[in-house]
Amino acid sequence: MRRTILIFAILGTVLFQEVQAQEEEQMLQEVNRDDLGNVSDQFQENFFEALKQKGIENYEKAISALEICKKLQPDNAVVFFEIGKNYRAMEQYEKAVENFSIAHELEPGREAILAELYSTYMEVQDYAAAASAIKKLVKIDNSYTEDLANVYMLNQQYDEALAVLDNLDKKLGNSNYRERMRRQIYALTDNTVAQIDNLEEGIAADPENEQNYLNLIYVYSQDGNQEEAYNTAQELLTAHPGSSLVHLALYKFYLNRGEPKEAVNSMKIVFRSEEVDPDSKYKVLNDFLLFVRENPEYDEELMEVAGLLSQLEEKPELYQELGLYFLKNNRKKEALEFFQKGLEKDSNNFNLTKNTLLLQLEFREMEAANELSEGALEIFPAQPIFYLLRGLTLNALESYQEAEEILTFGLDYVIDDRRMEADIYEQLAIANAGLNKAGKAEEFSRKAEMLMKEIN
Repeated sequence: MRRTILIFAILGTVLFQEVQAQEEEQMLQEVNRDDLGNVSDQFQENFFEALKQKGIENYEKAISALEICKKLQPDNAVVFFEIGKNYRAMEQYEKAVENFSIAHELEPGREAILAELYSTYMEVQDYAAAASAIKKLVKIDNSYTEDLANVYMLNQQYDEALAVLDNLDKKLGNSNYRERMRRQIYALTDNTVAQIDNLEEGIAADPENEQNYLNLIYVYSQDGNQEEAYNTAQELLTAHPGSSLVHLALYKFYLNRGEPKEAVNSMKIVFRSEEVDPDSKYKVLNDFLLFVRENPEYDEELMEVAGLLSQLEEKPELYQELGLYFLKNNRKKEALEFFQKGLEKDSNNFNLTKNTLLLQLEFREMEAANELSEGALEIFPAQPIFYLLRGLTLNALESYQEAEEILTFGLDYVIDDRRMEADIYEQLAIANAGLNKAGKAEEFSRKAEMLMKEIN
């Protein structure tokens, strides 16, 4: 046995040495020997010790080793570069910049040093300094030019940013990324005229691109020019009859223009569309509910839409909104159906659980309420409402002993809510009456009455 342990110990030592050798080889590959120049063994030993310490996030030890290297070779750019990287990892950005800057002075043409300097300036949001660094990088590699435009934009040098984007478009042709940046600049500068001109040029150059139409509709709408926004939406519909995204704008226009049938048709297209995201459908649904509240003759269309949503969407908030709509209109059966559908999608939803339970109890669906109230306490163990509803359910099922325990426990979670406290005392009175504890039942009833008097 001892021999076996010894063998494993030896194997472990050999494996460790092998791994250590591989790590050192990897570090040698990471920093080209030519970058170090002609260095002594002492320098090399400390330098690679620094790399090893950085690799295991011992940044202070890494810097200590590099400081020895710096004394041995005070004009070695790679040493300052590595010191800067360690300070940056420690989020000591001033010291990082100081060391990167010295490294850059020693080797002005080294791209990696400038890139680290630029990234550090961006991290601390020093956009003016970042612009200076990126301009030097552009001279080394033109692919940094788009970054220059972005830095100009962040530094609020909008004219310079647009000039860079225009120059890139002339050389490389249009790109969606640069187009988005350009429109962002127009939005930041409130240059609506330039935005509109740019988008119209985009539509003329590429009529198949729906996004240009949609952006133009948005710009017109934000500018209060509803007629032009509506006309642009109609142009998009003519150019792309199958577009569903255009109906996100059209339904609003139709409602504002007093064309309810067209508005409802657009809403239905939105709800059926796989292109439209659930959050957008949620907003449209809210508008639809407001519309039907004022125009109850479209109630059947609402039910049709609700059916569509239950087949196509997984967003519980949609069912919550539909349930609340029917609840406000005293159509509690439909409300319960939608709350339950929402709960199927998200069993951890507090409001859906509460609303479902309340309606289940109102309709005396006691088996369902029993199951849901038990589960609700497991998910929401600190919510007094679920102790109350669980106790109420157990009382209705004549499980008085369990009801008393649950309700008593629930009182500990009631904070500054006298109505909730009174309701729990009422249910405790019922539970104790069921347990033939007349004295305690009377005591809890009295407490509930006193609290209700204070409230009223």
